[in-house]
Amino acid sequence: MKTSAKPHASNWLNKVPEVTLSFWVIKIMSTTVGETGADFLAVNAGWGQGMTRAIMGALLAVALFTQLRTRRYTPWIYWLTVVLVSVVGTQITDLLTDGLGVSLYVSTSVFAVALAAIFSVWYWVERTLSIHDIVTRRREIFYWSAILCTFALGTAAGDLATEALGLGFTWGAVSFGALIATSYVVWRMGGNAVLTFWIGYILTRPFGAALGDMLTQAKTYGGLGMGAMWTSVLFLTVIVMLVAVAQFGVGSRGNVQATK
Repeated sequence: MKTSAKPHASNWLNKVPEVTLSFWVIKIMSTTVGETGADFLAVNAGWGQGMTRAIMGALLAVALFTQLRTRRYTPWIYWLTVVLVSVVGTQITDLLTDGLGVSLYVSTSVFAVALAAIFSVWYWVERTLSIHDIVTRRREIFYWSAILCTFALGTAAGDLATEALGLGFTWGAVSFGALIATSYVVWRMGGNAVLTFWIGYILTRPFGAALGDMLTQAKTYGGLGMGAMWTSVLFLTVIVMLVAVAQFGVGSRGNVQATK
């Protein structure tokens, strides 16, 4: 998507990774870790909801500050921030649903309106929603605001579909997976790249949440009984490996450019 908006800091490089298969794999696994990790820390580790929210919120603030201070895409910083956003986004929805008794219908609607507002202001100010031009701090703040809202919205929508509407974990994962596949097909057929990207990005959150619940919940509740700890460890290991490969690739390209 082309735009005439000019960056305010021309010495910045794009702060967002290339949208590749690896990107989507890490994203989906990050969303699953957000679901399973939050449950593990709050329940299995005995931290409780309040302590989990406080610690994860503080870690997210540090990671986001570090991310905003960089001037180019740094894989380990970026994906650490995404994982923490996933955990915090889950915690926000859980606080509203379990702590304050807010209906999933209401929270899903509120987060959807909030995300639409963020996109509207972002486009009104920058004239683009493309992730290929995150080259100023203002655009990056819009970007991370939208990301946090997508995780909270995705958690609420996922819980609404799997619990309130009775789809269950398996059919919830299948349904959201089918919608993601549909958005990919629309993009391949010439659909708007920016629109289909954000639709797919939003849908990966409820898909990852349903997948996480399907893996961790006991068989009597329709899950596979892997448990939150082992699922989180497995997915985090894969994330670390993929991010390490990405970090090595960025470092190699930087060294090549430095020698020219």
